[in-house]
Order: sequence, then C-alpha cells, then structure tokens
Amino acid sequence: MSKRRRAERRRRRRRIALGLAVVGTAAEAIELRRRGYGLAGEVTVRCREGHTFTTMWIPGVSFKALRLGIWRFQRCPVGDHWSLVTPVRRD
Repeated sequence: MSKRRRAERRRRRRRIALGLAVVGTAAEAIELRRRGYGLAGEVTVRCREGHTFTTMWIPGVSFKALRLGIWRFQRCPVGDHWSLVTPVRRD
C-alpha cells in the first residue's frame, strides 16, 4: 500500500472519529436539555446517596469525573465518597 493511500485512510479515520465525538456530545447536550437540566457551567447534581452539590458540567468534557453519558462518576464532597452523579432539574 502506498504512503498516499495510508495517509488518506488516516485522514478518513480521523474525520470519522471527530464526527462520532461531535454526534456524541450533541446527543448528550440534547438529552440533558430535554430532561430540563442545565447544560454548562456550575450545575447542581445529586449523588446516589441523595446528597446535592454543584459541580462544573460541560457536555463532552470532563475535568474531574469519568463521563458515562448523562451520568458522571465523581467524588461527592458532601458525603466524602465516590458515586454516580446526575444533574438536578432547574425547577
């Protein structure tokens, strides 16, 4: 296989990966908005034990948590434990 052909394949894979990342981020943002949650900045979240606290939440980005769609696995500062957290509705 020629260098040119390999380079074209690499570019194609990168475009596909970028497209999937954009689609995944958009899907997360749409689902959060549909459920009535805030989308970016300081968002109130609730851990599995019921503690509520605010955290930085930006769709597609995670600085201090493991992203799992609309859930995140992060440390709860209220109960001092690790848990799945979900956004709390704004109302």
